[in-house]
Amino acid sequence: MSALLTHAQYQDIAKQLILPTQAFINGEFTPALEGNEYISTNPATGEVIAHMAACTRKDVDVAVSAAKTAFESGVWSGLAPTQRKEVLLKFADLLEENATELAVMEALESGKPIRECVLTDLPETIACTRWHAEATDKIYDQLTPNQSGATGMIVREPCGVVAAILPWNFPLMMVGWKLAPALASGNSVVVKPSEETSMTTLRLAELAKEAGIPDGVLNVVTGFGADVGEALGLHQDVEVISFTGSTATGRKLLTYSAQSNLKRIVLECGGKSPSVVLEDAENLDEVAQNIVYAALWNMGQNCTANSRVIVHKALKAELTRKLLGELGNWSTGEPMNPENHLGAIINRRQFDKILGYIESAKSQGAKLLFGGKAISLNDGLFIEPTLFDNVTPDMAIAQEEIFGPVFCVIEASSDEEAINIANDSCYGLQASLYTAHGKKAQRFAKQLKAGTVSVNAYAEGDITTPFGGYKLSGFGGRDNSLQAHDQYTETKTIWFDLS
Repeated sequence: MSALLTHAQYQDIAKQLILPTQAFINGEFTPALEGNEYISTNPATGEVIAHMAACTRKDVDVAVSAAKTAFESGVWSGLAPTQRKEVLLKFADLLEENATELAVMEALESGKPIRECVLTDLPETIACTRWHAEATDKIYDQLTPNQSGATGMIVREPCGVVAAILPWNFPLMMVGWKLAPALASGNSVVVKPSEETSMTTLRLAELAKEAGIPDGVLNVVTGFGADVGEALGLHQDVEVISFTGSTATGRKLLTYSAQSNLKRIVLECGGKSPSVVLEDAENLDEVAQNIVYAALWNMGQNCTANSRVIVHKALKAELTRKLLGELGNWSTGEPMNPENHLGAIINRRQFDKILGYIESAKSQGAKLLFGGKAISLNDGLFIEPTLFDNVTPDMAIAQEEIFGPVFCVIEASSDEEAINIANDSCYGLQASLYTAHGKKAQRFAKQLKAGTVSVNAYAEGDITTPFGGYKLSGFGGRDNSLQAHDQYTETKTIWFDLS
């Protein structure tokens, strides 16, 4: 990735973009069969960006049929792993060559700050694609220990047609997390991007074809969950669905699986992630920096947002002062300005929901320390970074996923109580733990009920580590790492009688 450009340069690039608006099925852009469209709006300005193809079950049927035909032909699934690897590496190269265009397109449609798209989302998407590409020819089948007169072979085979249903908060990163291992394993894929953020996925599909992904192997069907997501969930020829999004939608997908072909469902759902600061935590300046980043990254529209700061009473006053000082470094404004760390909220519904949580916290007795108001800017949907104190664990702000730039401080009387408060949640995706004591770190990290625990930092791990959650945060598999390939493959035993 290149260095950040200027505000004016990003604005010029945005004006020159050729925006993809149609579904991508069997290697071609195509309008919705019933001719319907919906409006894509820039959340930073309120302006209409484009009219997108609003697909239905009919389009899903065509896309799944194309994917199944391609799979059964062996045009991709039948290639040697090394051949698939070479195509996927070329795909990663094309993503890198077009990274600035993709970053601007994502900022335009999602309201994400361009600096985040350029410095985080695109590099991670490209690195994810390369990593899984390189893994393609390095995952081996197995032989069982020798038996008397017999031997067993354990082989991995692609499942067939995989559906990936994506969220709006990280459009490119999430399609990379799902698409790269699914394609590396030899599957055909039908992607349903969020109706809020479909354009970068469509452009990515076009680049995949240029890289050499055969027609039908990668399809993108745009539209709404009730029309496209449900149709994929109930489709008899879809073998796997990998979903990132709300827990409520995840429950629906499990129901669709039961009502259809018992397709495999992999869910990464919501979170209410804590930062747990124990009594002996050191370097509170650095802790405060980590916490604010964890709470506000992507405007808090992040499943691992550390929206609960659970801190020992001995450190609470000092840490709270440092959090307030750090908040002053986070500027909110026009997403195409690389000086801004925070952009716009995705849509009016989410904007109103966040403001509703702020008012609810006030009415329940929480003390507003910072922010708490909407920002008037170009008819856009902007909210100030917001911090609350005097929060008890039973308040809505401490229990429910807000998905906005809002976080709170909760006091704990002991380290043990801090861990108990952290675990008092229906979610379990990520937790951050701060302590200077090595034995404490190991003991309490094991006690935290979360799929990822970072110690003395905020982190989700990296491409080499599995990502997913406990409880209502996850089900059925993990993104990232070699484990991501498992959910897109079937394990077959072949038994040889040699007697």
